Amino acid sequence: MTTRMDQALGPGLYIVATPIGNLGDITLRAIETLRGVSVIACEDTRVTGKLLKHLGIKARLIRHDDHASEVDRQRLIETMRTEPVALVSDAGTPLISDPGFRLVREARAAGVAITSLPGPSAAVVALTLSGLPSDRFLFAGFLPNKAKARADVLAELASVPATLVFYETAPRLDDALAAIGEALPGREVAVARELTKRFEECRAGSAAELAEYYAAHPPKGEIVLLVGPPLEAAAPDEADVDTLLLAALADFKPSQAAASVARETGLDRKALYARALELRGQ
Repeated sequence: MTTRMDQALGPGLYIVATPIGNLGDITLRAIETLRGVSVIACEDTRVTGKLLKHLGIKARLIRHDDHASEVDRQRLIETMRTEPVALVSDAGTPLISDPGFRLVREARAAGVAITSLPGPSAAVVALTLSGLPSDRFLFAGFLPNKAKARADVLAELASVPATLVFYETAPRLDDALAAIGEALPGREVAVARELTKRFEECRAGSAAELAEYYAAHPPKGEIVLLVGPPLEAAAPDEADVDTLLLAALADFKPSQAAASVARETGLDRKALYARALELRGQ
């Protein structure tokens, strides 16, 4: 079976995911695309150059990062009209906390054909390792550097019914864990680091437990920080329900009282109505 593409690449933009650590994670399609494009736009030509050397690919590299100008983007887009151009980041899937959003947006507006190749993403790898709920998650990029801004972001996300996924750096991990412990108490937290590499690890626990561990074992490398969704409130016991119903019955009919308490507690309205009638002696 051949791994070569049957046809030459057409003009356009090809978004190519690259390994986040283990070079064996690059896909056959990514290799053939990088081999087939005329230009590769990348964050750092030195980093991408090492990957291409490992793959035995010679290509024209153009630096394209967050500091790229409008002129730079338009020049690339003009190239895409007649030639295939690849966009890569230093590691992982481009645009996921990496440059590329403006280039893709403007290329789409210009009518350029765009193809995205699936591949490695640290956020997804960490989520699958963590054991935290994965049916719903929110990727929130990097937390702010300053304490107040970091606290504001966590407060804004506190009620989101999903696992929160952040990227973080080793020197800032202690501050991030302290902020999470204060803003999101009781939540399960996971720290995933060195993903796909030899010393890969994923530790879960409370923010305080993880802070204590990493204070004694200073981490290295890039980190994905995950926070479990809000804890479900415990259902009120019968005595609490009766108290709520009696308070509501002071102002409402049984049906209205039951509806009010149902909205407050999430309990079944019909069952609450039956109990309200009992409390009224009906």
